[in-house]
This record gives sequence, C-alpha cells and structure tokens, in this order.
Amino acid sequence: MDKRKASDEFEIDPNAPARLVDRFGFVKQDQTNSPEGFKSRPTNEHEREERRVKKWRKMIGVGGSDWKHYVRRKPHVVKRRIRKGIPDCLRGLVWQLISGSRDLLLMNPGVYEQLVLYETSASELDIIRDISRTFPSHVFFQQRHGPGQRSLYNVLKAYSVYDRDVGYVQGMGFIAGLLLLYMSEEDAFWLLVALLKGAVHAPMEGLYQAGLPLVQQYLFQFEQLVKEYMPKLGEHFSQEMINPSMYASQWFITVFSYSFPFPLALRIWDVFLYEGVKIVFQIGLALMRFCHDDLIKLPFEKLIHALKNFPEEAMNPDTLLPLAFSIKVSKRLEELDQEYEKRNEGSLQKSGSTHKRMISSRLKQFGGKP
Repeated sequence: MDKRKASDEFEIDPNAPARLVDRFGFVKQDQTNSPEGFKSRPTNEHEREERRVKKWRKMIGVGGSDWKHYVRRKPHVVKRRIRKGIPDCLRGLVWQLISGSRDLLLMNPGVYEQLVLYETSASELDIIRDISRTFPSHVFFQQRHGPGQRSLYNVLKAYSVYDRDVGYVQGMGFIAGLLLLYMSEEDAFWLLVALLKGAVHAPMEGLYQAGLPLVQQYLFQFEQLVKEYMPKLGEHFSQEMINPSMYASQWFITVFSYSFPFPLALRIWDVFLYEGVKIVFQIGLALMRFCHDDLIKLPFEKLIHALKNFPEEAMNPDTLLPLAFSIKVSKRLEELDQEYEKRNEGSLQKSGSTHKRMISSRLKQFGGKP
C-alpha cells in the first residue's frame, strides 16, 4: 500500500483558478492576498516551534522507538506536553503511538489491502454519496474522484467490511478525513479501528451502532453535568426546553471535527487520543461556562443558534483548553455512567426512542439517511 502521507499528495485541477489556502490546506474565505498565514508568522514563533519539535523528537525516538519507555518514566511530562499541543509535523506519528494503532498495524500485515481490494461492502453507495460532504473546503478532498476522496472511500469501505455490525454511519467520514490529513490510508484505518474497538480507551463503536446507544448515554451525562456545574444555566435550558441532542450530538459523533475551527479541533484531538472522551465533556462545559452570562438571557430560537455558533473568542485554543482542563469530570462521569445504566433499564427506554429520533435528525447534517 502507498505509505505516503495524504498531505504530500495534493492534486488540484490545473484549470481551476489559484486559491489561497491556510497552513492546514483549507481554502480561505478571504481570498485577498493578506499577509496573514504561516509564512508570515513571527520569527520567535518559528524558533519556539523548532525547540518544541526537538524536545518531542528526543521524547519519541526514531520512528517512535523510545515512546513507550518515556511514557512509563515520565507520564506527567507527556501529559503536559500533549495538552500544550503536539507539533504539527509529528502529529500523525504521535497520534498513532498514543492511540495504540501502530501496534494494530504491525500485528495485522496485509489486512487493510485485503479489505480494500477483495471485499465488498453493503455501505459502498452510502459512502460514495457522502464523500464530497467531508471537509469540502480542504484542497485534498475537493477534487471529485481525486486522491483525497479515493483515500477516504477506501478507509470507510474497509472499516465497513472489517466491522459489519457497525458498517458505515454519517459522521465517521469526518474522523477518517481528519486522520488522512496526517497519515496514510492504512495508518488511518488502523487508528479508526483503535478508536472504535477501544485499543487504549473505552470503545467508540457505540456512537455508530444501531440505536446510537453511546450517543444517548453521553448526552444524558452531559445534560446532568450542565445542571450540576452551572445550575442556573441548566434551569434556563429546562425552561426553554433545550436538551443536548439539539446541539451536542455532533460533538461526540465527530469529536468536534465537523464544525469547530481546525486548529482547535487538532488540539482537542491531541488530548482526546491520550486522555479519552472526558475532554469532549470538558470542552462542552468550558464553552457553556465561557458564554454563560450570554446564554442565560436568550430565548429558545436564539439559544439554539448560539449553541451552534459560539463566538470566535470562545474558540481560541489557548483560552478554551485551560478552562476545560480546570473542570474536573472523571469521577462524576463514572457515577453518571452507572446511574444511566440503572435508569436505562426502565424509564429511559421510553425516552430513548425520542432521543434517537432527535439524534437521527442531527445526523442528517452529514448528508443522507442516518
């Protein structure tokens, strides 16, 4: 299989007009030739980034050879550095190391190629239909039937064959697409497997299984956390009949890769792959806390809009992430997990069908039937 990084394979229609892109490959909305962008970043920022890269290279070793040893010796250093952000040039490799996907790849030689070339999937038409809706403003995925869309199709098709119980569900494309921007098809596939099957953290497959059981659980937990951590806002949501399925489903289904600013999404993914799903709850609560005084004044329709369109200042990674880290949720999430299981045996079974219908309507944002 081709081991080249997706980011090294950009192909743009030669007849298309030249377009300005940001340093991540997304077409800029403002096409004026402004001085903004990575080429004009201050010299001291470049120097600081180079120092960070050197530290990280020393920490992971050649090809990740020293990683496990370093994590065992200095776990707090690793956690602190990941929370500060993984250097972009090393992000793909580090993601594979912290997710456990590198081990899966090494243990399963030839499996990905077999799935892509020799197996068929019942989800192939659904995947083809949704391909163009995944990161449509990124140059890698814009060309119809281009390398980006082909790679995305291959990864999603391979997973739908690998796990026929899950198959393919809208929203998975954004996760696979994000991974493909930092690694090869085969690497992206095994990272997707590591996430959904739980190589390191709790498996994510329940986000995409029939009935969306894990989405329902996470929304229940998040609603309780809002009520407990910000009771006035929780009461206001209740009065306005706002529940998390109206705005937060995609947060969990795509881990913020669907609509959040890309630099913020990357920083969240750095932490998510190392610490698990708790960061999704922390980010959601941090946004609520940051915008608390504004949200508590809004009626239903404006609330829905605000919860899907947070202000730019709230989306600054250097502001939002420290706030998120200050919100401790691990113990309470475990308690709510147990509470959900007990309640789900009875009263929540009836409300679950309602939640499922609302969640399904949110999935239509990604295109097609849920």
